[in-house]
Amino acid sequence: MLAENYRVIAAHVAPARVMPILKANAYGHGLVDVARVVERLGAPAIGVAYLEEGLRLRQHGIRLPVLVLGGILGSQIPRFLEHDLTLTASSVDKLRAVDEHAAALGRTATVHLKVDTGMERIGIHWYTAEKLLEASLRCRHVRVEGIFTHFASADAPDLSHARLQLERFHEVLRFYEQRSVPTPLRHAANSGAILTMPDSYLDLVRPGILFYGVRPSAEVPATLPVRQALSWITRVVFFKVVKAGNPVSYGCTWVAPADTRVVTLPVGYGDGYARAMSGRAEVAIGGKRYPVVGRICMDQIMIAIGRDSAYNGDEVVLLGRQGDATISIEEMAGWAGTITHEILTSINTRVPRVYRGTT
Repeated sequence: MLAENYRVIAAHVAPARVMPILKANAYGHGLVDVARVVERLGAPAIGVAYLEEGLRLRQHGIRLPVLVLGGILGSQIPRFLEHDLTLTASSVDKLRAVDEHAAALGRTATVHLKVDTGMERIGIHWYTAEKLLEASLRCRHVRVEGIFTHFASADAPDLSHARLQLERFHEVLRFYEQRSVPTPLRHAANSGAILTMPDSYLDLVRPGILFYGVRPSAEVPATLPVRQALSWITRVVFFKVVKAGNPVSYGCTWVAPADTRVVTLPVGYGDGYARAMSGRAEVAIGGKRYPVVGRICMDQIMIAIGRDSAYNGDEVVLLGRQGDATISIEEMAGWAGTITHEILTSINTRVPRVYRGTT
């Protein structure tokens, strides 16, 4: 599924290339295993958020270029250089620190310059970016491979701010033409922009949640035939009959209206199955949907199946399809009062990941 999603995105944005974003444990899908898929696909690079994610990839033998998109501390720079990780330089001071560390170690650092065009997170403001670009030309131990920005609202119905950001980014990029020097790799498009702003593709696009087959928001059109890569499955571990009038779980918030068959599943908010979904969530058993009753516990949830039957070991779908029943990521996010990104990235690492086929 991931491989097919990559190919769909790559064909759509060509001739721009695709750098999948694998931060937050590859959006809950498993950092190292997904990186191996991406490496086999021939992607030009991987994007992550933190140094620690890049180090983990190197420790597991991933040799693909890895761009760490987040902010860095000066003390971390030698580790970037030691493990051949690409840094984000978001200010003149940080760029100089990278150059100095690289000089001291006799290495050349690979960096991407980060321009803040309206996100107000990290990066040099577009209206002062020229000094960062000027400083980069003076660095002797830094190779500026890329320059990028990040959209704040490319997945919104109103794209006016995103278009303003893109205009600002193009203004910054004129620096290279004016000085007759080669322009580094340009990238701006996240998942939302891939779906809504073809003029933002430039040289490289950075699909995050779209790579995993999920739209970044309900407001963007489903214009690409990507498919959700992840299903979340558990099994019944206990069966009981709850007598009419008896409450279930902490706080006694649900009371059986009649004698009701209830099964227990070994999953809870400690696994990322959000407590906020209590009284709202449903699961699929035997191709039929049933409600989660009572409060979601840290490690267990209870499901009311009425007069139906279920047995220890029966497969239960928390997220995905089973027969005619489907639990979508968008639906689960609605139950939790959050976004799909948080649902996926909250699935705890104690939940085993099983990879089928070539993913």
